[in-house]
Amino acid sequence: MESPSQQANAQGLAALRAGNAALAATHFTAAINADPGAGSLHRNLAHAHRLCGDDAGERAALEGALTCDQRDMQALIRLAQLHERRNERRDALHRWSAVVQLGAQIAAPSPDLVALLDHAAAYCAAQTEGLARQVAADIRPELDKVDPTSRRRATAFLDHALGRRAIYRNECAGIHYPFLPADEFFDAHHFPWFAALAAETDAIRAELRALLADPGDALRPYVRMEDGTPESRWDSLNHNLAWGACFLWEYGAPNQPVLDRCPRTAAALSALPGARIPGRAPSAFFSILRPQTRIPPHTGVTNSRAIIHLPLIVPPGCGFRVGGETRAWVEGEPFAFDDTIEHEAWNDSDALRAILIFDVWNPHLTDAERAVIADYCAIADRAID
Repeated sequence: MESPSQQANAQGLAALRAGNAALAATHFTAAINADPGAGSLHRNLAHAHRLCGDDAGERAALEGALTCDQRDMQALIRLAQLHERRNERRDALHRWSAVVQLGAQIAAPSPDLVALLDHAAAYCAAQTEGLARQVAADIRPELDKVDPTSRRRATAFLDHALGRRAIYRNECAGIHYPFLPADEFFDAHHFPWFAALAAETDAIRAELRALLADPGDALRPYVRMEDGTPESRWDSLNHNLAWGACFLWEYGAPNQPVLDRCPRTAAALSALPGARIPGRAPSAFFSILRPQTRIPPHTGVTNSRAIIHLPLIVPPGCGFRVGGETRAWVEGEPFAFDDTIEHEAWNDSDALRAILIFDVWNPHLTDAERAVIADYCAIADRAID
């Protein structure tokens, strides 16, 4: 025996077939009153309201269907279409975006749904592009008047709000110090010694070239996985000099033969306020990336440090990305970044690329915090000896 809601729904469908949308709406309303949790009844009512030209009633009915199930794809599509038809762009963008997100989870959409998803994506892209043009006209010129830190952060905010970049988080394989800013690149004002380091570029580059002319065992593959390590993204670089390294310092230990061959580099490094943690820091090395070589996206060990790059030899076609920001290396211009945020590098040229890389304390740490980290590392290393 049919339930009251089924009976009313059947009467509503009969009224639709007879061309009486107003009567159908009355029956569908009765069906919903008897079974308010049935999303299909709300959609039927929305259809009747649309045939009557009642946009407000259609919207209320579709929102009722979504109250039953926020993942009701039919209701989302029809609500998006209603807002687009009424040129309610903000609401249409909101609903079409939900359609795109839900559609991405459907393994094998029908051809009709694919067409709707394509329309949804195109609509969202067009609206976002229009917003981006407005932002470019009204806001971005003002950013030229603010300090570099505010400009960089505000630009990242705008690009994220427009869906043009993701926000990346710290992923620390080792020590993770809480509450430090998860900033991709550190602002240069944290490192007042950058100018002195940059002034040594020519001398450091000359020492590197001499070292590479006869490296001996100083140059070794940067990636050296232990036997039995499962397959990974690093396989192509494992024990491969396509990404090579000449260490001056490694985990707090000096590589004296290389330091002796590079006295100006050694002096430049010793003049810096780097971290000194026995068995852990500093590390400093010449990073050599051969032509047509890419370092895959990865994250580092601890956010308690900043990684410094001093570009020495940079042919065209090289690049470096940290999180959502990509930069070109410029010879003689150092920069600092947080390597616990996903980063990658590439050399798409036909020439060698070389960078001096070393670590220092994260500039957001106080002296007291640095001391706590160093003391903890010393105690932990003694405890597991």
